Amino acid sequence: MLHLKVIGIENFPDNYKPYLEAISKKYPNWNFTPLYTNLDWNYVIDQENLFGKNLVPKNYSDSWKNTTPGQYNVEVDSGWVDSSRQAVEYCMDPRNFLNEVRIFQFEGLSYDLNSNTIEGIEKILYGTEFYQKQVSYLTSSGSTITMNENYSNLILKAAQTSYVSSYHLASRIKQEVGPFLSHSSISGKVPGYEGYYNFYNIGATSSSEPMGAIKNGLQYAKDGKGASQDIKNKYLIPWNNKEKAITGGGIFIGSSYINIGQNTIYLQKFHVSDNKGGSLFWHQYMTNVLAPYSEAKSIYNGYQKMGLLNTKMNFIIPIFNNMPEIPTQSPSIKNEEFSTDNTKVYCNASNVNIRTGPGTSYEIITTVTNNDKMTRILKGKQSGELWDRVILENGIVGYIYQNYVTEVPPIQIEEIRITIDNNVLQKGETKKLQVTILPQEASNHKIIYSSNSPEVATVDENGNIKAISSGTATITVKAEENDVKQQIIIEVYSKVTGINLDQKEIYMQIGDIFKINPVVEPEDANDKSLKYQIINQDIATSDEYGNITAHKEGETTLQVIANQNNQIKEECKITVVRKMGDDEIHFDSSLKIDSLEISGLDHTKNTVQDIKQKITTNLEIEIVDNKGKTLLETDRVGTGSNILVKENGIILRKYTFILYGDSNGDGKINSADLLVLQRHILEIEQIDDIYKKATNIRKNGKKPTSVDLLLIQRHILGLQIIEQ
Repeated sequence: MLHLKVIGIENFPDNYKPYLEAISKKYPNWNFTPLYTNLDWNYVIDQENLFGKNLVPKNYSDSWKNTTPGQYNVEVDSGWVDSSRQAVEYCMDPRNFLNEVRIFQFEGLSYDLNSNTIEGIEKILYGTEFYQKQVSYLTSSGSTITMNENYSNLILKAAQTSYVSSYHLASRIKQEVGPFLSHSSISGKVPGYEGYYNFYNIGATSSSEPMGAIKNGLQYAKDGKGASQDIKNKYLIPWNNKEKAITGGGIFIGSSYINIGQNTIYLQKFHVSDNKGGSLFWHQYMTNVLAPYSEAKSIYNGYQKMGLLNTKMNFIIPIFNNMPEIPTQSPSIKNEEFSTDNTKVYCNASNVNIRTGPGTSYEIITTVTNNDKMTRILKGKQSGELWDRVILENGIVGYIYQNYVTEVPPIQIEEIRITIDNNVLQKGETKKLQVTILPQEASNHKIIYSSNSPEVATVDENGNIKAISSGTATITVKAEENDVKQQIIIEVYSKVTGINLDQKEIYMQIGDIFKINPVVEPEDANDKSLKYQIINQDIATSDEYGNITAHKEGETTLQVIANQNNQIKEECKITVVRKMGDDEIHFDSSLKIDSLEISGLDHTKNTVQDIKQKITTNLEIEIVDNKGKTLLETDRVGTGSNILVKENGIILRKYTFILYGDSNGDGKINSADLLVLQRHILEIEQIDDIYKKATNIRKNGKKPTSVDLLLIQRHILGLQIIEQ
């Protein structure tokens, strides 16, 4: 059963993509839909390579024909013989036809109101006797009827009725009956079939009888060859005038092929999909193995003449399982004119065409230019122009004129020179290293880039250096083939991006000195120097190190500013209250007081009631959580909770609690804290400075790491209790 994927080159196998990308560059409005048939390639070829299923003209070379004794040159139809397996493989491998011309055998063939026009049909008919020709025909009695319409009008009407592309119908007529109105299938003069017409050779099955196939087709035009009356009515049979033949045949093609999933020329010739889940390989419109190839060129020429190639089009391209790595080449290409090769070569000229075969008459697949590398798999030894078959680095297989190919020289790299416009990079910046290879003949040889300090600066395979963090790194450029190398030292400079303060609001008593502890981001910033500025210096002042001295009661603001960039700053609110006496408040010795931070909590006895029992004072005591909500007596006190020491409702002092291991402030140490810290370490979610301090179990003043994570885990498991 077929599997039609969404439109897009990215949904194709890798060995299809480079061909489609080359086409898409020229025609960006074209869409490509992969048709995954889920059929094994060899099985498909076995089913199609049955005697009489695929034919070629008898005058073709033996490489195109079945040469099996008893079947060789046997005319399955007049002038047509069974094709070779190589011909079937070549014609069925879509990769052979992924160029701007032959890809039209994969064009979706449904009728499109916006693009199907009389003008377009006439351009397809150009060069034939149908072009701008008024329709006339013979009746069965020999009378001549002349219509007031041209063939293009009848074809457009047929498309509108059958829901089949008018361009497809016009191309199909050219393919089936050729350029002449005198073709026997549409002349109306064949004895016994006077006045009958079959523009698409429907029912024209092969026969060894003279004109056997044509007569079979005209018999279908006459009576449907045994079809029911309903079928004959549907297809407008008998086709005893040209309008009925063109329209009825279009309905046949649409209902029998296009409207049931065989909606490309390729799928009508090669029955490898069926949206009804039926049997495969039998419902094939034509026996000419090259019919899709030929009709694609006709359609392309028509679109080109009417200037429609840049319009939106969709191509449905089959994909098989276990396809050969390299597509089978055309039987027209003689093996004796090539020798097997496996040489690394490069293009020695600008804008050289890669073609589908060895000659300028073959279609262009893509272009290459100076120094583009490829592998030559067949070396030409033809008489006259020499062509090689090559595989490009992106996987495209094609032919190139041998004069434009140079073998990779055996000479090795002797010297590498490297330069960069500035070897001092800002963190996050990327610069490209300029590399010169000497001698010039070795300029296409491979070189390897490396950095001795990738944590400071990295370098990719194209010489693009990216600054990661402050420091120095040595970039080395080395020849892959020998020990020739060159080095350059890169310095990475890291600017200040932010400032974090350990306190955003502090309460001080007159005469107190408090040290604010800012943290500069990023950690590797080169210039971390700061300046401290207090708005109202009558209330408090600060020295150059962040030591704040309280002078009189009131409120003011401290600004901490980066010297490197005055726009980067952080503020802290300062409230100065009266001086408290030493005997006004006393904390139990189990609590550790460090400036305005309190630690030493017993994580098993840390309720509000437990804490208050460790404080002796006549002042008001209120304990709030990290959001300022008053905690009840039985609530736990955790990291970020605060003690507010008040007098008549005025805050005289504000202390912040730290419970080491409590990273979320709930007063507990459990798996929830592990998750918070883990997300912080992985830079998924940042946490405030007070929680960073609480999760720095080692108390070394650095950012918490996986070591601290392990210590919390050991505490939870009871293996090692965190010291508070």
